[in-house]
Amino acid sequence: MGGGHSGRGVHDERSAAIVAKECNLRFVAWTERPRPSPGRGLRSTAPGWRASRSPRGNIGMEYVAQSPADGYSVVLALTSQLAINQALYPKLRYDAINDFVPITLLGSAPYFLAVNASVPVKNLAEFIQLAKSKPGAMSYASTGNGSGLHLSMELLKSMAGIDLMHVPYKGGGVALTALLADNVQAMFVSYGTGKEQIKAGKIRVLAVSSSQRSPALQDVPTISEAGVPGYESGVWYALLAPRSTPSDVVKRLHDGSVAALQAKDLRERFATDGVRPIGSTPQELTKYIQSERVKWADVVKRSGATVE
Repeated sequence: MGGGHSGRGVHDERSAAIVAKECNLRFVAWTERPRPSPGRGLRSTAPGWRASRSPRGNIGMEYVAQSPADGYSVVLALTSQLAINQALYPKLRYDAINDFVPITLLGSAPYFLAVNASVPVKNLAEFIQLAKSKPGAMSYASTGNGSGLHLSMELLKSMAGIDLMHVPYKGGGVALTALLADNVQAMFVSYGTGKEQIKAGKIRVLAVSSSQRSPALQDVPTISEAGVPGYESGVWYALLAPRSTPSDVVKRLHDGSVAALQAKDLRERFATDGVRPIGSTPQELTKYIQSERVKWADVVKRSGATVE
């Protein structure tokens, strides 16, 4: 989920630029959280490109919602902006359904449930058993209150009936460092962030959050098949335009985006980060956003998470 997907992924500048080039876009609002590096956001030498920077992408969403509906202003949004922030922020100045028209669901990526190598468990069942044996004694890291990593673990806690202490960090790298140092015992990690530590055996992966096994780690079972039926989580990426954008323009943007998903360099980039390309219809995206909003609003409410 946006805001919680650490490391590089489809929201990386290069992948977004490929989609934008294929769709002949001039303005793109960047919705990823600011990174502690110069020039963060979308970079391009093409004239007229603009990037917005804001925590969890709220300002980027507001900017595009208020932009002309001419097909030149679109937003590349993540799970957080479209399905979580409405429940997380007391005052949000955009509505993901009413202020935008959907173009396509570009792709999705799972999280992997990982533990420090010293934790005496080999699979999800053993992890749940250990957590139940000492409620509240084990802790997990996330990339912040209300982030995808936080809420994914809260969903697992509620569905598995376990109690873990939440320790939020400012970024996936810092959170992963805490896991490696055994300051926390578990966390959800994206493949792009944790693959080197996974390959080196420094962290142990127990399960993947998606409904199907990930091509990146085929031997890792899903959380659902490993003992928590019906569990599914992850981060997804969608392209939307301002409300009242003409249908023929939306079709052009959709067709261009779907064509861009076939680009070899984009698919290679996705595979590197464990992202699955999708390319849905606008109607499918609308239904998906609506169902995800209901799901994550419930998780936010039960977790007590809020952001001022």
